[in-house]
Amino acid sequence: MSGLIHIYEGDGKGKTSAGVGLAVRCAGSGQEVLYTQFLKTDDSSELGVLEQLAHIHLVRCTETFGFVFNMTPETRKKAREFYTEHFRKVTALAREEGVRLLVMDELIASYNLDMVDKEEVLTFLKDKPQELEVVLTGRDPAPELCELADYISRIVKVKHPFDKGIPARKGIEM
Repeated sequence: MSGLIHIYEGDGKGKTSAGVGLAVRCAGSGQEVLYTQFLKTDDSSELGVLEQLAHIHLVRCTETFGFVFNMTPETRKKAREFYTEHFRKVTALAREEGVRLLVMDELIASYNLDMVDKEEVLTFLKDKPQELEVVLTGRDPAPELCELADYISRIVKVKHPFDKGIPARKGIEM
């Protein structure tokens, strides 16, 4: 079975939820899933349940650095090193463990903000194991990522409570 590349992108709520949904579906069929996030704190509510599910291997980010636009040059350099190493770790695990699905939530933002080595990301996507399905989420994927993708699903915001000043709520938006 040939693995494909999915991109869930757009300004609407649901990119992470779509990745989680596919992870649950894949695990529910008895196949192994590796799930990780970039640029997020490790307290997103979905992580607690994912680590309880059979066939899902969760690799949490062990460090957070805040918003990229607030980072000092030193923090930015440290964050880039951390996220590039995190990318290397999860892609090596995906290869070694022979997982069916690799979900990398917010990898697109990491790529766009130069928080991961772009050449390493492109090389991995071009040379990934043939049977490995890969999901990338985030806004505004670069053209080179879109070119490699087999699926691109755009999630468009029509209306969102944030527009009325309602912050993200635990268990719903985070």
